[in-house]
Amino acid sequence: MAGIYIHIPFCKQACLYCNFHFSTSLEYSQRMIQSILKEMEMRKHECTEEIKTIYVGGGTPSILEMEQIDALINQLYKHYRIAPTAEITLEANPDDISRQKAEEWKSMGINRFSIGVQSFSDKHLKWMNRAHDAAQSLACIDKIREVGFENFSIDLIYGTPGQSLKEWEQDLEKTFELQVPHLSCYALTVEEETPLFHLIEKGKKEKVSSDLQAEQFNTLVSLTKAAGYHHYEISNFAKPGMESKHNSSYWKGKPYMGFGPSAHSYDQHARSWNLSHNINYMQSIENNLLPSEKEILSERDRMNEYIMTNLRLSSGINSNYIREHWGNEELQRIQDALGKYIVQDLAETTEVGWRLTDQGKFFADGIASAIFKL
Repeated sequence: MAGIYIHIPFCKQACLYCNFHFSTSLEYSQRMIQSILKEMEMRKHECTEEIKTIYVGGGTPSILEMEQIDALINQLYKHYRIAPTAEITLEANPDDISRQKAEEWKSMGINRFSIGVQSFSDKHLKWMNRAHDAAQSLACIDKIREVGFENFSIDLIYGTPGQSLKEWEQDLEKTFELQVPHLSCYALTVEEETPLFHLIEKGKKEKVSSDLQAEQFNTLVSLTKAAGYHHYEISNFAKPGMESKHNSSYWKGKPYMGFGPSAHSYDQHARSWNLSHNINYMQSIENNLLPSEKEILSERDRMNEYIMTNLRLSSGINSNYIREHWGNEELQRIQDALGKYIVQDLAETTEVGWRLTDQGKFFADGIASAIFKL
């Protein structure tokens, strides 16, 4: 088993763009933690292998009480076999991080942070309805380093309306100045049912410019490369040896377990997911019922998922893997489908298969869907 994900469905406030499952009400947080602890125990028979990574995400796990996070980590060690060198990541917002908290998290075994910086511009943070400001982002990085954390990542968002190319460059330059070891960068997407979607529909917020996002993505790729980052996945950049082990296991198709409402699990043959409803999730667990649905993946599903995830990686698609799992006919079909993208300089051949070029990475989803087996 590659890893474990724990979903904490609570946030201080709703960001305009967010479509993750969360609540801004903490009144039943302890009941939720007790439910997640019980789910961990109920499912312990599903995994006897060593766990190599743990990721506490959300939502905003850093708003939990210290005792609650400690209970979650202890429960995993009680019922699962955790590797001595396991990567244990906590998602945190800058305004939640103090030196004292960082010390306590470290004492629990947390050894990596994923920090939701999003921007170093107060103007854009306000536009996103973030709870922190730029000064808190700068301060929190100093605080975790003072405690001894050198393995951490920050999230940045680009392509927000009103964000100029120069402002995006300034965000990246600040990141490089801080010597951040890992960087996750996401183009702002407008998902249905988010506050941002409705505000744009009503004309109260400006629409996203795909042309500007493409320009900012190209800038991101060139500047991170010049700064010594490895662009190992479409949205992820790391200094040598600082790649996220947990997320890398997702992209490489390794099995994982997910606990908490809306959390997904995958065993290479089937995918399951918990209810995305806090009350129903808790009631189900309290009644000794697992609140999940399951989908058995067909060979077509597995191949398409391989194509989708591996096109996002710098290593790309491995032709031998395709041949071994799905045969020469499918290998030839994929090769033919990629042909036009190679001509357009959006894809290229490698010693072992194919990968997207820097130019093609911005169109990864479209290219993957075009070569899916229907």
